Amino acid sequence: MIDHVGFPVADIGRSKAFYEAALNPLGITLMVEVTPEQTGGEAHLGFGAAGKAFFWVGTGDALEGVLHVAFTAKDRAAVDAFHAAALSAGGKDNGAPGIRAHYHPNYYGAFVVDPDGHNVEAVCHGG
Repeated sequence: MIDHVGFPVADIGRSKAFYEAALNPLGITLMVEVTPEQTGGEAHLGFGAAGKAFFWVGTGDALEGVLHVAFTAKDRAAVDAFHAAALSAGGKDNGAPGIRAHYHPNYYGAFVVDPDGHNVEAVCHGG
């Protein structure tokens, strides 16, 4: 089981605004802001839910290549809301909300590209 995941972004302010908007419909909010003074060099933002930050972005050398991360949504409406919020926050469509039966019959997901070019998904596995 993964406890948390993090990666550097090109512009932490831009990513903060994007992820605050895109993840809010999923009940995921900004929980922790760590300053460069606290770490000795890098800034980090921790997003999470239920008192636990599990998704982190920060400053540092940008990743090469594309990362894919998927967030669980409580229902299909949350997937739809994530997609709309992410697009409104500057994300690019990478797969509109819908069934992805090639994964399984109830796989309902939506995909967006974040400001750094990473593929971000919200998925609901229920009917």
